[in-house]
Amino acid sequence: MKAYILIKESIPLGFAMVSAAHAGAALGQANDPDSKEWRAGIWRKCVCKVSDAEFEAAKIHPNRMVLTESALDNQEVALVFYPRQEWPKGFGFYRLYK
Repeated sequence: MKAYILIKESIPLGFAMVSAAHAGAALGQANDPDSKEWRAGIWRKCVCKVSDAEFEAAKIHPNRMVLTESALDNQEVALVFYPRQEWPKGFGFYRLYK
């Protein structure tokens, strides 16, 4: 079981780091059964860098939260996808944030 965090590549690095931290906090507070099971084990997650188009396309998938950044005029900066066992094929092609 793992979670995905997608961060827009257009976001400056400092804001990307803050977004990833906020995403981790959101995952730590989720109350759905899968998140509780995930927290009881190893917290596997993938943090990926995505284009604006990939970001918009990913919004069709359920069980997610959109993060915004007030310092960037409330721009959408990250998507947090709650943990699950199986992921749509497209998730395997996102680039890891390095």
